[in-house]
Amino acid sequence: MRRGRFLPGLFLLLIVGTFLLPAPLHAIPRVGQQAPNFKVVTTSGQTVSLENYRDRVLIVDFFATWCVPCRESVPHLVELNRKFGKQGLQVLGLSADEDGEQLVKAFAAANHVNYPLAMSSEAIQTDYGIRSVPVMFVIDKKGRIAEMYRGFSDGIGKSLEQLIKKLLAE
Repeated sequence: MRRGRFLPGLFLLLIVGTFLLPAPLHAIPRVGQQAPNFKVVTTSGQTVSLENYRDRVLIVDFFATWCVPCRESVPHLVELNRKFGKQGLQVLGLSADEDGEQLVKAFAAANHVNYPLAMSSEAIQTDYGIRSVPVMFVIDKKGRIAEMYRGFSDGIGKSLEQLIKKLLAE
């Protein structure tokens, strides 16, 4: 009998607790929403924010140099940037590596990365709901999230390219 009285109170506590949690714990950006703003310094020393990419299609790639699927996505992102960069596509890689910028610079050189890379702060990762890598956010010309891809495969690569073509045509 005592258990029966305990469950309604626990249920109420869970419901109330859900609404009292800080927003970053349950407010992961979704397709159609404005992308969270960010400000980073690239490995070449340039400060960029989401505002720098207005009126362009942007792929924000959260990656790590040690991540196998991340390494597999890089040649595809390099090709997309080469193919569609003059049409308004921009790619920004945000590294979740904890070993520092020099490792990321070496990774960029070894993989012939042709787009800017920067270190991602914990705050940016929280704002974007990053819990694992790779995660790619495609942001439209108005700063809205058009799509989010977790992981990487040939199918994701093809879907990403089709979406880029569509967004560039808008």
